[in-house]
This record gives sequence, C-alpha cells and structure tokens, in this order.
Amino acid sequence: MVHRSLGTVLILYLSAASLLPVFAPRYAGAGPYESIDVFRQFTQHIRRQADADKREFAVASRCMNWLYRREHQKPAPPAVQGITWNGAHATSGSSSQDCEARYPGGLDAVRKDFQRTQTSLSVTLTFYEFALVGDGDDNGVYSSRELQDVLHALGLPPESMQDAVGHVTALNGRFDSIHKSLSLESLMAYMSKLYEQGYRFTAADKANLDRVME
Repeated sequence: MVHRSLGTVLILYLSAASLLPVFAPRYAGAGPYESIDVFRQFTQHIRRQADADKREFAVASRCMNWLYRREHQKPAPPAVQGITWNGAHATSGSSSQDCEARYPGGLDAVRKDFQRTQTSLSVTLTFYEFALVGDGDDNGVYSSRELQDVLHALGLPPESMQDAVGHVTALNGRFDSIHKSLSLESLMAYMSKLYEQGYRFTAADKANLDRVME
C-alpha cells in the first residue's frame, strides 16, 4: 500500500485547511452538466496513470532496496518523502537479475529513477485530488458551475469547447501535460484556485483518494 507520512506528503500539504485562508462557501451546483461522464472519464483517465505510476514506483523501490543491500549488506533507509510502497503489486522487474538489467548504472541510477517515479506518482495522486475537490457536492458529477470552476482553475476557457467530449479531451490533455512535465508548482496553483472558490477536500474525497492509493 502507498502510505503518507504526516507533514511530508504533498497531497496532505495541498489539501490541508491551513493551505489557504478561509474563503467564501463553495458554490452550489447549477444542476448536472449535459453529460454525467465528464467527471467519470476525467478521473478514470487519472486513475489509469496512477496504476502505471504505482507499478513503476514499486519496481524502483524494490530494486533500490536490493541494490542497496548488495552494496551495504543492509536494507535501504526509508524514503524521506511521504510516499512509500510495500511492493505488493510489483509482479515483475524486481528480481536481482531484472534489477541489474534495468539499472546498469547501479545504485546511483536506481536512486534517480526512484525519485522520478515518486514524483510522478505524487503528481498523479495530487491531480486526482484536484479532480475530486472540483466535485463540490461529492455526487460523482460535475455540475455546470463545478465544471466551469474546474476549467477556469486549469486555465481552460470553457467557451472554446462546446460539448462534453471537448471538455474531457481538454481536461485529460491538461493532466497529461502536467504529468509529463512533473510541474508541481503549476499543480499547486490549480488547487489554490479551487480553494479560492470555496472548494474543500472532504471526508468523501479522502476515502476516494485512499482507495486509489491502495
């Protein structure tokens, strides 16, 4: 399971109430948008990337531990950042031979890949949190107002995309761009804009995010 260390995990940092001042109450939804699939397709797209990121992080984590043990005759120290992984879903790529083939540069190479995969997973999970927060009433559907706020927070002009397919394409594209660049600064700015509109990370959001982190 992916665990979060209190005070260090980026996700908790972004979603904590202390991140931003207290703003006006979140806007009430103006009724479901024309397609109930916008929220579902957006979050499913992010979840597929989360599954891929978890697998890559698991392999890097286990190979780092194996290579560290080979060099130092003891397990590698735990990650300083808040995401750790028990390797339960790493079914390949983590044996001694696989690790040597994957990381011919040895421990230095696997450390770099561990940091990369950890950051990639952090970005994906935090973007998933953003998508959840944008569903202000936690009903699994973006209302017209919620969708407008999500698009605005991401810098996507709603008037340029007139149908649900266009919105899904734009949302998924923005996520892909941020995931590729690993731009945590941009992601924090997006989340801040939602908080400025009164959106909050709820207990339902936390439960949903926890399921994705399993």
